[in-house]
Amino acid sequence: MVEIKIIPVSEFGRVRQAPLDKYDRLALVADMCRANTLAEVKRAGSGHLGSSFSAMDIVTLLYYSEMNVAEVGINHPDRDIYFSSKGHDVPGLYAVLYSLGILPPDQLMKLRRIDGPCGHPDVGTPGIEVNSGSLGMGISKGKGMAFAKSLMGRGGRIFVMTGDGELQEGQIYETLQSAVHQKISNLNVIVDHNKVQSDKPVSEIVSLGDLEAKFRAFGWRVARCDGHDLRALDRALAEFRTITDKPKILIADTIKGRGVSFMEHPQALADGKGFYRWHAGAPDDASFTAGYDEIVNRIDDRLAGFGLSPLALEVVPPEGQAASPRNALGEPVSKGSDVRNTLGEPVSAGGEVKKASVVSNEYVVEAFGQALVDVAATRPDLVVLDADLSADCRLRKFEFTYPDRFIENGIAEQDMVSMAGGLARQGLLPVVNTFASFLAARANEQIYNNACERTKIIYVNHYSGVIPAGPGQSHQSIRDISLLGSLPNFVIVQPVNAAETRMAVEYCINEATDNCVLRLIISPSPRLLELPADYRLTFGRGVAMTDGKDAVLFAYGPAMIHEALIAADLLRQNGFGLKVVNMPWLNRVDATWLKETLDGHQNICVLEDHAPVGGLGDSLLNVMAVNGLMKDRRFEKFAIEGYPAWGTPPEALKFHRVDGASLTERILQYDQG
Repeated sequence: MVEIKIIPVSEFGRVRQAPLDKYDRLALVADMCRANTLAEVKRAGSGHLGSSFSAMDIVTLLYYSEMNVAEVGINHPDRDIYFSSKGHDVPGLYAVLYSLGILPPDQLMKLRRIDGPCGHPDVGTPGIEVNSGSLGMGISKGKGMAFAKSLMGRGGRIFVMTGDGELQEGQIYETLQSAVHQKISNLNVIVDHNKVQSDKPVSEIVSLGDLEAKFRAFGWRVARCDGHDLRALDRALAEFRTITDKPKILIADTIKGRGVSFMEHPQALADGKGFYRWHAGAPDDASFTAGYDEIVNRIDDRLAGFGLSPLALEVVPPEGQAASPRNALGEPVSKGSDVRNTLGEPVSAGGEVKKASVVSNEYVVEAFGQALVDVAATRPDLVVLDADLSADCRLRKFEFTYPDRFIENGIAEQDMVSMAGGLARQGLLPVVNTFASFLAARANEQIYNNACERTKIIYVNHYSGVIPAGPGQSHQSIRDISLLGSLPNFVIVQPVNAAETRMAVEYCINEATDNCVLRLIISPSPRLLELPADYRLTFGRGVAMTDGKDAVLFAYGPAMIHEALIAADLLRQNGFGLKVVNMPWLNRVDATWLKETLDGHQNICVLEDHAPVGGLGDSLLNVMAVNGLMKDRRFEKFAIEGYPAWGTPPEALKFHRVDGASLTERILQYDQG
């Protein structure tokens, strides 16, 4: 991997003490923080560079010039408070906090590691005021903080950053209205108006129209300026200090990727043929080197112009072992059938894994996207809805193939789900897509309302489970099965590989009469996952992937089946036979099949990619109890206890003791106890 360097805190101190004009100093510090942001994201293997860079000049000015944090301290009750509602730009905020000594020096390069800062803001990190990453909530939280300060007689202002794409969330407009009515006057909102969402221009997703007129119509004081012009920003914020009778909102016109020429959105959009590639993920070695050198050379040229010596950079020591290839979300990329455990050690596939031809190690989400295109050819009633995640959810092929049947709703999950309800009432078959955390939870009431109309809708919960873990708790969905499984006319299916994914799509669209939930992980499988050659997806039934007489372990999805197979192999080396069963039906169980599967087994275990309540384990327990299958049997659930841990996949799995090695220990202890 390329050598990574960082600008140490001492260099920031040198620049702060140099006899420079205020705005020259701020510009230098902002670029120094950009360099460190690029380094931390490269080291992490994933993160959000585009919005970190677009917001950097604003955040730097706030912390170094506008707010009183340096004077009163980061924990003083009268401090000014800043946080980002969108949360994607937190690598840039970490760099600023590091430069001020608020974030400990050893933390910056641990971004998205279990012992470092989360991929989205978490209050456990020094300097972070609120959790964010689930969009639309920030202004409401800021309003609450501002009200509390007034009520308690505390000083300090509240500054909340929002994204422009985030303005598609309906909660924001509820807050814009109530903040004025409640006379919240110490609240300042800044819109990072960089004009690009996850991968396309905001205007192509849902145009925002005349923002100034909209905000004024709600009664806010509105200002607008170039978000990279430090003097203009300073003037706008100075004016806000004189407004004491209403909340204020600044529209800062920025450039996504500001500071690295090929990441800046006019050029980057042209290079990407209309798509922006630097929203999420880490740059490859060549792009990192080019971007880092561009920033550092610009800083050194400025320093030389001021008669100052060039930057003294520190080399970041490499992590224990060479980093594996990673996708845009920071998850390991599969290398064929090379199978390793969570410690990175080779693991034999084992002679007892059933021979199979239904094999795939491609992303289940890739297979889903292609299957949609294939099935749509014979289903003209099929329509697909997206919430600004078309690339992540692999909907691009459908979008390009059937543009008239692709509906982009933007970042507005509740609106999207209710629109799907209207489509279904008119006889169409909607397929609703977004990340599971936002679909199952945020739009839960809308989903319930649709279900009561007895229409059929397919909901696709992408990004389900604890992996990827780098983005953190706002994106890790471990409660969606329980939230949707309680609805009587819902069937929840999670396929284990690409072949089973295609079968599941075919079932949901062409066979199911109830509403369906497809639960998909977004990462590739760490290994080739094999199903029997004659396997067919059969309602309520799973399939054994290994033989074993000492215990049976039910699991689902690529990540957990992979760990279950590792445990089966390690247990086999201890003379213990574990029967691993892939069970894709998470809330429907065929009692006859279950009885046959349990025959000869007294020890029953379930590996959940979910919280311990409301998942597959509870479904199995219910069927066992009703059908008298519990007699003389022991039952154990291995689930994601507590709130999910962020970090690399091995770190998160090991933390929750659901990795292959930990499962081996737990199953042996269970068998003996």
